[in-house]
Amino acid sequence: MQVRLAVVGLGNVGTRFLELVQRKQDLIRQRFELDLIVTAAGDTSGGAEYFKALDIPIILALKQSGKGMAAYPTHGRGEMDMVELVRSCNADVLVENTLTNLKDGEPGLSTMREALQRKMHIATANKGPLVLAYQELFALAKQQGVKILHSAAVCGGLPVVNIGRRDLGASDITKFEGVVNGTTNHILDAMAHGETFDAALKHIQALGIAEADPSLDVDGWDAANKLVIVANACLHRPTKLADVRVEGIRGVTPEMIAQAKAEGKVIKLVARAVQARGAWKLTVAPELLDAAHPLASVPGGYMGVLYETDINGQIFTRIHEENPYPTAAAVLRDVINLYTQS
Repeated sequence: MQVRLAVVGLGNVGTRFLELVQRKQDLIRQRFELDLIVTAAGDTSGGAEYFKALDIPIILALKQSGKGMAAYPTHGRGEMDMVELVRSCNADVLVENTLTNLKDGEPGLSTMREALQRKMHIATANKGPLVLAYQELFALAKQQGVKILHSAAVCGGLPVVNIGRRDLGASDITKFEGVVNGTTNHILDAMAHGETFDAALKHIQALGIAEADPSLDVDGWDAANKLVIVANACLHRPTKLADVRVEGIRGVTPEMIAQAKAEGKVIKLVARAVQARGAWKLTVAPELLDAAHPLASVPGGYMGVLYETDINGQIFTRIHEENPYPTAAAVLRDVINLYTQS
């Protein structure tokens, strides 16, 4: 089965997604009987579309040379925005990985709306539209008979949403806790080993893991975004960012970390949802964790989550993610799952 992709957003995740589509092409054909082709691609320079398929190596070469899709031979158009690209292209799936925008969700939100109106499935790592308009987008997807998969939007390659939404589908989740922001976890771990806050942040940005705006990470908003998505997708609680009490790690000092270490404890930025008497309390804040707590064992370079449920017990899982490839792999996983799971 041929699956036509419109790939919007060609930054760290988007370009690596294309690399993986190319690298795993034979395996995907053999294992899933899917032939993934890119019929449209867009970035901040413009867009390109060709119904017979764009050439992935050409796209990657353009990006590596500092150019964009407007420079794509013959088919590139600098005047084309992403909504226009989706409106005019021949594609079955929108792969939307533009930068997270918490002010209005653009350009991702309008692009997703257009794709859904055209009955295109969506696979995305973009948290902005999901945080700002989760219920609206999923209602529109249901109305149009298509799907939105977004497992890459929470902890990259770790299947946090898949576990909570699918694997715990018959359970009542009573608590969710997570070290869900790799940047802050790296910084806190590095500070525990004597590194400065600024040096640790610079290193994680060089790896391509930190958000474009570091304040999203260090002030707790990236973790809060992910908690909002988990609440909507897995806890079945319509949730907005305003429902989460948020505190970042700027107030965590080396002295506080040293004191915690002397007591056999560790400081982590924890995203938490706790249910009590039918209501949920949602928080993101630095917390002092006992060494026995599962999240205390999530070192720098890792993310981890803990689910507590009524019938599935306690589930803890973590991932080691030091570059954007696992997130790109999660987007690819979602594209495949659109056609291989009911």
